[in-house]
Amino acid sequence: MLWFPYTQMNKMKEVPKLNGAKGVEMYLSEGKTLIDGISSWWSAIHGYNNEEINQAALDQLNKFSHFMLGGISHDPALNLAKELVRITPKDLNYVFFSDSGSIGVEIALKIAIQYWKNLGISSKNKIVYLKDGYHGDTFKAMEVSSDSDFNNAFSEILNPQIELEIPVGGYYPKSADLQLAIDQMENVFRNQHQEIACFILEPIVQCAGGFNIYSPNYLLAARELTQRYGILLIADEVATGFGRTGKMFACEHAGITPDIMVLGKAMTAGYIGHAATLATSKVYDAFLGDNYEIALMHGPTFMGNALACSIALKGIEIFERENYLDKITEIESFIEEELNDISSPHILNIRKIGGIVALEFSNKKYLDGFGKFALQNGAWLRPIGNIVYLMPAYIIKREEIGHLFYVIKLWINKIETPTTENF
Repeated sequence: MLWFPYTQMNKMKEVPKLNGAKGVEMYLSEGKTLIDGISSWWSAIHGYNNEEINQAALDQLNKFSHFMLGGISHDPALNLAKELVRITPKDLNYVFFSDSGSIGVEIALKIAIQYWKNLGISSKNKIVYLKDGYHGDTFKAMEVSSDSDFNNAFSEILNPQIELEIPVGGYYPKSADLQLAIDQMENVFRNQHQEIACFILEPIVQCAGGFNIYSPNYLLAARELTQRYGILLIADEVATGFGRTGKMFACEHAGITPDIMVLGKAMTAGYIGHAATLATSKVYDAFLGDNYEIALMHGPTFMGNALACSIALKGIEIFERENYLDKITEIESFIEEELNDISSPHILNIRKIGGIVALEFSNKKYLDGFGKFALQNGAWLRPIGNIVYLMPAYIIKREEIGHLFYVIKLWINKIETPTTENF
């Protein structure tokens, strides 16, 4: 029997079965067609069954599908590394591949801790993170993600790290609120920098943790203060990278380069799992020497997978050729139009940036049954807790966004005129 993620299997009911997909349309075995509003957990930015990406995968498959990078290289991995260095913020000159975003984060944290040990400062092994952040399901990644349903089963064995509040007020906070958060960050760094290896954050928007958006000025301050106090800055762009916030990478909102950046999800277009951890020359150089023990001690079997790299290369080509950043700006404007006539006493907050919009309801009970309702009405939408969100493929059309919002509005009308059947 198939074991599903984040699911109490004792209460598991029969789920729909996908038979095919094209663009943003999903074709179920029962004959129903759905519009996908969340792009396979935010990864399928080109939609499904893209002919160019399909062909790139087939071309590589006819050569070889995979060969581990232990002592050998190949063009797909070499070329993707070169492309990632080209498109990411300057000075991220070295690329280490892995097979998922969680592992990419794990590698980033290992790099940060070993960096200081290689420099002879083994006391710097603590990690600072933001409250409500989410960085993956592996153990070190869980230690730098807030207590939640994602990790509370393991809370007794996770090592405590250092949590900071993000500033309230969204992208444009009040100056006093922003300064309060920056002051807290500096106080922690000033008092504990001798034991802090790194500060990891999702730049600009925390996705799985509630789609919380914060100011680029906080990110600027994080870059300045980490440099001042000798702390590495890690940008987890697994969810935010490749255009999701309206910039190619969310760090670009603040014009900064982190010491380490993690990419995943959209990098391989939802076709196959793969991730990349990029580092500056300063970080990379700390692992060079005659002593084998100072080399980076990590090596996923499927790192640099040739199929994954070929898919990613074609995806980057399409992204740039088709001016996806312009498409994301259009999506943002379509979302703005649809939000104009959404109003409900049950909605606490609406947050949006780039190709992301999140509607926060006052209680998750108001979303009980929403997923099934959306499916019945031709939409694939899965809320997180008390939040309904959209993170669609960038090829989505105006009328398809309109249908997703039509379903959301139908639901809002349903809960505002409750019957005994609703709750």
